[in-house]
Amino acid sequence: MWGGRFESAPAAIMEEINASIDFDKTLWRQDIRGSRAHLAMLAARGIVTEADAGAIMAGLGKVEAEIERGDFTFTRALEDIHMNVESRLAEIVGPAAGRLHTARSRNDQVATDMRLWVRDTVDDLSAQILDLQTALAEKALAFAGTVMPGFTHLQSAQPVTFGHHLLAYVEMLGRDRGRFADARKRMNECPLGAAALAGTSFPIDRFATAAALGFDRPTANSLDSVSDRDFALESLAAAAICAMHLSRFAEEIVIWTTPQFAFVKLSDAFTTGSSIMPQKRNPDAAELVRAKAGRIIGALTGLLVVMKGLPLAYAKDMQEDKEGTFDALRSLSLCIAATAGMVRDMRPDAKVMKKAAGAGYATATDLADWLVRTLKMPFREAHHVTGRIVGLASDRNVGLERLTLAEMQGVEPRITDEIFAVLGVDKSVRSRTSYGGTAPANVRAQARRALAALKKAAAKTASA
Repeated sequence: MWGGRFESAPAAIMEEINASIDFDKTLWRQDIRGSRAHLAMLAARGIVTEADAGAIMAGLGKVEAEIERGDFTFTRALEDIHMNVESRLAEIVGPAAGRLHTARSRNDQVATDMRLWVRDTVDDLSAQILDLQTALAEKALAFAGTVMPGFTHLQSAQPVTFGHHLLAYVEMLGRDRGRFADARKRMNECPLGAAALAGTSFPIDRFATAAALGFDRPTANSLDSVSDRDFALESLAAAAICAMHLSRFAEEIVIWTTPQFAFVKLSDAFTTGSSIMPQKRNPDAAELVRAKAGRIIGALTGLLVVMKGLPLAYAKDMQEDKEGTFDALRSLSLCIAATAGMVRDMRPDAKVMKKAAGAGYATATDLADWLVRTLKMPFREAHHVTGRIVGLASDRNVGLERLTLAEMQGVEPRITDEIFAVLGVDKSVRSRTSYGGTAPANVRAQARRALAALKKAAAKTASA
């Protein structure tokens, strides 16, 4: 493979550690696409004859068809996807196939292939996130008035609605989509033509190849072009944050589906059974989404560690960028799809959630707010008074709304029977009308706005 410089084959262990074809064959579509753009440019610039270009282009078509059909034989002896394609091309076309590699190196070739693959995958992930947001917003609209407990420290805090809770994830995922969009903008520069590290003396047109491959422009510095993996790191960072969000939601699904909570039910489609306990219905899809966040976050950490000590320009260490990136982004895709499926499948139990919303004196803040608003009491004093009333209710083992007016007046004589207008959970959520609050009217409006924006984004994506 290396011509006259080497006189013998590598040791078996050298081939084992050096070969990447087992995983970088994933890039075959991008590799052939990049070769076609490069070849067209070489022909346009007169660097390769039209006759040779035609033969090579036809040969690339045959290689592509063989891989598509599963007839292509990948070999470790040829190390990577680039040499495997080039070797087969030479068998089809003959010596002219060697002209394809004029004015490029495997260094700029793999950098281009990886950018193309990551860019394609980011586009797919963004579309999936959009679909998950839509599922959440639709469910939020359907259950905009369904009361549930809102938690802090996983302790009952204040009543919210199920729709409001789901819209929180619509917001998170919107930021995730924005991070992928930002990463895509920065990665959309083409390294092809940077060659090994210093550029080339051939009169190539890098702007033409960049345009042919859908990039905004060519990269500006040949050293940076072949040694940069920021595009993968940024995408993995966005993926890690998205996976964290999915994991948080998965954890809530796991909690909500326990008999102790029983807030939601998942059907047979998204649960599994036990080999020994026939009554069990396990939320395995949610648990696996939660677990896969670890491997996605790990891929980001792994690539950061690979890159942190590398001097310019390319080093073989960068071969380690692929497996983690491929696995992480594919895992995220699976997690998004599974989460969207669970969202559409889940059925909330409104009665159970409402009962739980009133537990733990969740309307205590409403009582304190009433003291401030009606009696003009400083909030800290109202907090203290409310705490004493909660203690009284706790001693009696009743809800705040079950205390008598006389009992509450024993703590604060100025309290009137108007206090009972704010102590129910339904009254509590209806009162939270501040922008972004949990009032059902707010939630319906926010869900409708979200769905309209998501529909517009989906139409824009479809037309792009």
